[in-house]
Amino acid sequence: MKSATTALEKLRAHWPDQTDALLVMEPHNRRYLAGFTGTAGFLLITRQEEIVVTDFRYWEQAQQQSPQWKLYRQQGPWVKALQEIVTPSGWKNIALEYNHINLAQKEILTKALPDVTWTNQEGLLERIRSVKDIAEQEKVARAVALADQGYEHILAYMKERFRSSIPLTEKEVALELEFYLRKEGAEGIAFDFIVASGLRSALPHGVATDKVIEAGELVTIDFGCRLDGYCSDTTRTFVMAKATEEQQKVYRTVLEAQQRALDFIGPGRKGSEVDAVARDSITKAGYGDYFGHGLGHGVGLVVHEKPQLSPSSKDILEVGQVVTIEPGIYIPHWGGVRIEDMVIITEEGCRNLTSAPKTSELTIIE
Repeated sequence: MKSATTALEKLRAHWPDQTDALLVMEPHNRRYLAGFTGTAGFLLITRQEEIVVTDFRYWEQAQQQSPQWKLYRQQGPWVKALQEIVTPSGWKNIALEYNHINLAQKEILTKALPDVTWTNQEGLLERIRSVKDIAEQEKVARAVALADQGYEHILAYMKERFRSSIPLTEKEVALELEFYLRKEGAEGIAFDFIVASGLRSALPHGVATDKVIEAGELVTIDFGCRLDGYCSDTTRTFVMAKATEEQQKVYRTVLEAQQRALDFIGPGRKGSEVDAVARDSITKAGYGDYFGHGLGHGVGLVVHEKPQLSPSSKDILEVGQVVTIEPGIYIPHWGGVRIEDMVIITEEGCRNLTSAPKTSELTIIE
């Protein structure tokens, strides 16, 4: 996990004006700041101190994971613990992340602490989290490397099944890949794997089904694992037994668009500018109507985080950010192709973390 001291230093360097304290309830932000992974609790942070509040179930865990933080044991409802800390403190202005609480929680806070002014700092920690330090970059790289191993394993597994003429479903592929990643050390999967074959490969988020994968079909696998808290996200498309010229053409178009974006991306670029490079490449090839999602997104403790690479993105890329580059073409009643790599933004441009095989022509499983 990221150094809690460094995370707090970054937060305090961006401390909101006229704010006495910050209330953090979102689990990934709790982990980022305090190293605390319990599923119940919250953080209270000021310019001078930091407090983890949790109940009996996670008390010992909090002691182990957040040794430099003051701990406060919750007895009863969470808002009661909040009252017990805030009321004698004299804090009048408390910031919180409106995007991570619901209306009921906001009403509870207002009633429990009527003298407090609550201010919205939505996105503050996500912006800070988007730039990874060296330790975080190494953790992301290890998660990507494990995913690379998983991809090579699943290709070999599918080849063996195909050569043995044993029917293979999308769900079996997803299950085998998840089992391998967990066996090799992943603490979990980053998201529900996408395994979409045949006509279903035209579904950008086609989760695995009981459909049997057939010869001649495109297969898109989008998968990722979580290692030491940090996520990976990889997509590859290949074909079973034989490829048509149209399948190869679409694959080459996507690959070229991705490479153009990889060559262009770097610090100071807008997310929308990077997206446009890949999108223009696909449009010029005649497939612009079939690329309907953004080019990429940040990855870290969460598989989808800042910055965004999309036509509407106003994010300016910075050194240390980790993003995906994942153009795709999805043709209804025909199929689709997506290729996704993860890169770190560097002074020179980017460093590609993904080494899962990515050939100049569509990989054929036979």
